[in-house]
Amino acid sequence: MGELENIPPGVDPTKPSAGRLYDHYLGGTEYLEVDRIAADRIRAKVPELEDIVWSNRGFLQRASRWLAAEPGIRQFIDIGAGLPTRNNTHEAAQSVAPDARTVYVDNDPMILAHARSLLVGTKHTAFITGDLRQPEGILENPELRELIDLEQPTALVLAAITHFISDEQDPWGLVAGYMKALAPGSYLVLSHITNDKVSPEGVQAFVDVYKNASEELFFRSRAEIERFFDGIELVPPYPGAEPRVSFTGVWGSENPEEADSEGSRWGLCGVARKP
Repeated sequence: MGELENIPPGVDPTKPSAGRLYDHYLGGTEYLEVDRIAADRIRAKVPELEDIVWSNRGFLQRASRWLAAEPGIRQFIDIGAGLPTRNNTHEAAQSVAPDARTVYVDNDPMILAHARSLLVGTKHTAFITGDLRQPEGILENPELRELIDLEQPTALVLAAITHFISDEQDPWGLVAGYMKALAPGSYLVLSHITNDKVSPEGVQAFVDVYKNASEELFFRSRAEIERFFDGIELVPPYPGAEPRVSFTGVWGSENPEEADSEGSRWGLCGVARKP
């Protein structure tokens, strides 16, 4: 269990945090007892919990490498990034293109406090405070502008983050607004939890835990997730496939049938290009 001695101002140690929960699912250490208890409540109904998050992490890695290799993207904005410690965007991109630049964005004060220290000495990366629901605060941030030229193609990475935005807050409009601000040839990398053909008891366990966490969780259908890619060009999830939204474990996999695990079916994802 994570033992965090110095809790930054603004952190409520009695409430689970979406960012810390994700770090715990990935086997990290930057979480509190309240997060471990919350995760155990979900795991009791969803034994494939770790498979869900690692399938999503695998999609993030494969998509980042593909973007750096194929269309040659050299700029990444990763919003809702959590701690950049395990199989992260900048490492995946820089494994292909050492000059690739990444700006991570998160609104959790504990994540920010630890992330900046983790990135000390790491080239071409930065971590800034920001909320997906406030695009101007992110895109106009001076630290972001030091690394990212918005006149050049950029990858907007929204991995497992839009499902924290309610319908009333219009996540589809938010994503469209970000893409409008990016240059032609930019890409959207998005994954989202789905309630299509998964355990209703598991869905309810997630909903109940996150109702008392720092962010609520909103499940969506395949059709609702596909809406995020309206007006941009989806790329095939693997060679020989039609351009479409796919399960997180399948995207970019060498063997789609083997990658189609129980956990991966909780997440739908896609990569799409702005014309």
